[in-house]
Amino acid sequence: MKGWIRLALLVTVLLAMAACTKPEEAPVEGKHAPDFTLSDLSGKPVTLSQLKGKVVLLNFWATWCPPCREEIPSMVKLNQAMQGKEFQMLAVSIDEGGKNAVSGFFAKSGLTLPALLDTDGKTAKRYGTTGVPETFVINKQGVIVKKVIGGMDWIHPEVVAALDTLCKEKTAAP
Repeated sequence: MKGWIRLALLVTVLLAMAACTKPEEAPVEGKHAPDFTLSDLSGKPVTLSQLKGKVVLLNFWATWCPPCREEIPSMVKLNQAMQGKEFQMLAVSIDEGGKNAVSGFFAKSGLTLPALLDTDGKTAKRYGTTGVPETFVINKQGVIVKKVIGGMDWIHPEVVAALDTLCKEKTAAP
């Protein structure tokens, strides 16, 4: 009997300790973006920290998401407009279907973006996403300067001008 009481007490204490642990905080504007490594559609690993010195548009999306599908054409145009600048777009798919779902979507739509695969959703969770699309604009120093929840017209002149300004900023010395 005493053994059961001790076991119940131990389980209760462990559960209470687990409930008191601080969850990982979602990144916010003004804080460094959490680093990650994800595979692109060819299986090549891409690590965010290796892109320091570039402005990164980090977009979490899914092929089944209507607002995502609506904003992708403007993202493609933005990516083309930013060619040759210190800019990198990363379209992170949370599709459980992984490469097949994303490749099929791009083939069917005739569109293409630098896509990464987050099939287990761990990276999206680290960024505190609550849905898709969600986008983070990260400056050359790796700091989140803007979080956008929902779809957006990424080729709007004000958006392009803001990204151009970020691209022209000097990179701080390490």
